[in-house]
Amino acid sequence: MTIVTQNVIPASVLLQDRQPQWLRQWGEFAADIRFADLPAPVVERAKLVLLDCIGAIAAGMQEPEMRSLVSRLARRDSDADPTPVIGAGRRTSPLLASLLNGTAGTMLELDEGNQYARGHPGIHVVPAALATGERLSVSGADLIAAIALGYEIGSRVGIASKLRVTMHPHGTWGTIGAALTAAKLEGASSGQMVETINLASSLGLSTSRRTMLEGGTIRNTYAGFSNQLGLMAWELQASGFVGETDGIGTVYGTVIAENFQSHEMVLELGERWEIARNYFKRHAACRYTHGALDALGDIVRQAGGSIDPTSVETIEVDTYVWAAQLDSAEPKNMLAAKFSLPFALATYIINGAASVPAFREEAQANAAARALARRVVVREDPTLTAMLPGLRPARVRVRFTGGRQLSAEVLTNKGDTEDPYSPDDVRAKFRELAEPVWGETDVKRIIAEVDALDDASDIRKLTSLLARSPQHGWS
Repeated sequence: MTIVTQNVIPASVLLQDRQPQWLRQWGEFAADIRFADLPAPVVERAKLVLLDCIGAIAAGMQEPEMRSLVSRLARRDSDADPTPVIGAGRRTSPLLASLLNGTAGTMLELDEGNQYARGHPGIHVVPAALATGERLSVSGADLIAAIALGYEIGSRVGIASKLRVTMHPHGTWGTIGAALTAAKLEGASSGQMVETINLASSLGLSTSRRTMLEGGTIRNTYAGFSNQLGLMAWELQASGFVGETDGIGTVYGTVIAENFQSHEMVLELGERWEIARNYFKRHAACRYTHGALDALGDIVRQAGGSIDPTSVETIEVDTYVWAAQLDSAEPKNMLAAKFSLPFALATYIINGAASVPAFREEAQANAAARALARRVVVREDPTLTAMLPGLRPARVRVRFTGGRQLSAEVLTNKGDTEDPYSPDDVRAKFRELAEPVWGETDVKRIIAEVDALDDASDIRKLTSLLARSPQHGWS
């Protein structure tokens, strides 16, 4: 009897052969990249993104919902190596802190974003990076590299796929960014990077776009859960859990998104960095309102610096499809007001800016603002929609009683890659948000720590500042 032996190929090898080439390339890239490999503009922009996120988190943490959530959850949480809840003067476990900080960072609609990814990569990455980085006592350079890397993969998934129109981008591909950030700080191998990416691809939320239009503040938690789930993806990988062979291809090609373009994941990888072409926000409202707000600002200047709301007959706005959907003139709360183009324009005229106070309850109740919002007409212009995603155009015309008209048009939002805010502008925004929380002295120290972060041997000097209690108390 002749016994024929066969070579049995291990299952791990078979799975690896089925992995897409781009994913293997990403695993190697993520494992090998070092701080020294980052171009100087990427380093500087990553530090600005970090500073901007800290400011948005600290200010958002003062909102009543955040105060209540922190108080409720912190009582039930304990950890031997706690992480700062930024702006609350408390520490919790890394998992809970990443949830709370990510949630707070979206409360005021002031976190940075990326127009090409069609979302907000920074706030999905920074809380996870700070939580992991402090626990491991990483260097500032390593933190910067991890933030840039997590930002990169999250953004590229957003670029390579088209989310279903009913989905909100928060809480989706950001989970992958958070997971890769944690994996990088943990010193993951290329194989571990790939497995972490695949695991994280299954952990996105079933987000609803209508939450932002209706003022459903559950939407503010999406980024928080992305940070928490990203950290969990790494822990699952380290514990032996496995995901699909091509989780991103499945989820972002057939489940919550479609038309996944895998070549976009590695196009100019290591040469074009998404964090270097992000945008920063100064208007405390949905970015879709910003073009019209910028145009209205031009009209206000034409009018001599202010406009009497009672003199306005109508305000007409022609813009692209996503902005045109924000046409509700009767927002029910602060979040809905930030996603109402009529109210945003009206409160800008009443308050002189689309600032944080301009969307609070008192501003929403202003009778003149609500009446003016009802006189705003919003229309989609298909020729303007066709300019997406590179441009975000808006035309605004103010018709006054008596027949006078003033108009203005913009193609991009101020703060976009094509018309960026300067680093000093971003620092000024940080001071506006953070000084009411910590005071001028501590804010100067935080700015100095972030500016010098690439030379810091340990980020705990920064995180110790972020753990400080608010100057006016917090409970």
